[in-house]
Amino acid sequence: MDSLFVEQQDIFTSEEPAQTKSPGEQPLAARMRPMNFDEYVGQKHILAEGKLLRRAIDSDSFTSLILSGPPGVGKTSIAELIAKMTNAAFIRLSGVASSVGDIRNEIATAIVRRKSSGRKTILFIDEIHRFNRAQQDVLLPDIENGNIRFIGATTQNPFFYVNGPLLSRSLVFKLEALSEEDIHSLITRTITDKRGFPDKKIKFQPESLTFLSKSCEGDARRALNAIEIAVMTTKPDKKGIINISPEIAHESIQEKPVEYGDDGHYDTASAFIKSMRGSDPDAAVYWLAKMLHAGEDIRFIARRIVIFASEDVGNADPRAITVALNAMQAVEMIGMPEARIILAQAVTYCATAPKSNASYMAVDAALDDVKNERVQAVPKHLRDSHYKGSKTMGHGEGYVYPHGKEGHFAVQEYLGVSKKYYAPSENGYESKIKERIEYWDGLRKENEGKG
Repeated sequence: MDSLFVEQQDIFTSEEPAQTKSPGEQPLAARMRPMNFDEYVGQKHILAEGKLLRRAIDSDSFTSLILSGPPGVGKTSIAELIAKMTNAAFIRLSGVASSVGDIRNEIATAIVRRKSSGRKTILFIDEIHRFNRAQQDVLLPDIENGNIRFIGATTQNPFFYVNGPLLSRSLVFKLEALSEEDIHSLITRTITDKRGFPDKKIKFQPESLTFLSKSCEGDARRALNAIEIAVMTTKPDKKGIINISPEIAHESIQEKPVEYGDDGHYDTASAFIKSMRGSDPDAAVYWLAKMLHAGEDIRFIARRIVIFASEDVGNADPRAITVALNAMQAVEMIGMPEARIILAQAVTYCATAPKSNASYMAVDAALDDVKNERVQAVPKHLRDSHYKGSKTMGHGEGYVYPHGKEGHFAVQEYLGVSKKYYAPSENGYESKIKERIEYWDGLRKENEGKG
């Protein structure tokens, strides 16, 4: 994580701070930071001409911003470009390494700068979600007073980790992972830009570019680090050209991590459930694989399948709940890596089963009536008649035992009011249930006619 960046310039001037390292000593990712928005790659959904963030920057009218998104998608670069375009002092703190004291010191300096020269200060805090509530609250008065312009960056969902008061004072933007085309464009520019490798002749084979563009998972920093290690560790040929083959590209990038913080957990689980609900076993297995690769708790996955089997498959295939329960028990007993096979069987079964949420809808409708309508008294003929004195109160009187009737069905009142909660679908086995209910309803109507 980046450490505390302290501005080196005189607070009474508008000169840029002196470089502490020559460009050649800086990592490639630092050398290739965009100098303007024309060089910036990706995030067109918020930075294209006419979009809200671009308008706020061009008009120099924002007070604070929160930028969220996965690593390496340009959060810090946006903050630096904003400072450059608005001629503001740029102070960078880290949610990992900085303290409340660091925040107060920088705010105090910003106030002096503002009073003496009128120059604004952008206080950029990387990994803002690492700050606790008290640390975040320190920023509020000076954001309100205009002493600082705050920009926070986070890889987590800001609505989970950033305080409400700070969110309410900020424009919040979600940055997306870069596309393969974006990464390809970045690599191509890097190997020709004088800031990249000015003293080297580099040639990427097309397959190498394609591989890196795909395997970097939309992370520009990861792509640039891979390029740097590939170029710096490959000897030039007789003509002085560094040829980056697919083999070198593979060696230069480590096994790809899966972005799977709290957002990843909830979003992937959501996609997993919705893919099963949408009867897409291929998508469901993919999201299962992502969760397994990221180290998700297999018991959590198994529980979600059990819930799905009842909520979304229900009586359209009553065997689904059995399959899911058996899978949950087997996963608990066996563990990984074999548990992946058991989970895959349960997932593909549920994804391809006929679907019905009729049972789920029925109980929720009944619960709503219990909570919001008059609670129905148990009809006397259905009340318990086995304890001493119950018969003297009329309990059980008039009850008809269904097994003593033809078809094991007796026409009698069970609720006391006319309600329909369970509406079986035409899918799978539930169509048989629907036929049976319609038959019983017909017998009830015949009985009413006789009455």
